[in-house]
Amino acid sequence: MQRGALLDAARALLSEGGTEALSFPALAQRTGLARSSVYEYFRSRAAVVEELCAVDFPVWAAEVESAMAAKELPEEKIEAYVRTQLALVGDRRHRAVVAISAGELDAGARERIRAAHGGLIAMVVEALGELGHQQPRLTAMLLQGVVDAAVRRIELGAAEDPQQITETAVAMALSGVAG
Repeated sequence: MQRGALLDAARALLSEGGTEALSFPALAQRTGLARSSVYEYFRSRAAVVEELCAVDFPVWAAEVESAMAAKELPEEKIEAYVRTQLALVGDRRHRAVVAISAGELDAGARERIRAAHGGLIAMVVEALGELGHQQPRLTAMLLQGVVDAAVRRIELGAAEDPQQITETAVAMALSGVAG
């Protein structure tokens, strides 16, 4: 239960203030634990982020997969892939996934998270193949780059409305830059 409470507190801190807000004193304060008790569960901030990703990423990926499965046409699947990821930007679980860019994770943790991310990309490969892409895996990775860029725009509170960012990302995914 304590580990779950610490993860919930970490999600809240990441949601409210990004990776800078995630500290052991803040986790201790949020959970009512002594700071030394937090170290009994996690050896570092990176360990907290790694566990959040291990717990939250599969749930997030399942939501994307479910949205895609509800569609029939490959174009609809690709649209669901983009829209669902961008809709999850405001979700507290998403903050943990975004937090991996903080650079605090060791190489092993980064590789495990990269592999999980690869599973997300694999979801859209088949739909891209059905559309006739000669290199659907490469196309899927580039498509995820568009999604990642849109996520960053939304996360940064860009001048554009999040809905406008989403519509533009969907249009790029389905029509390319030709408009």
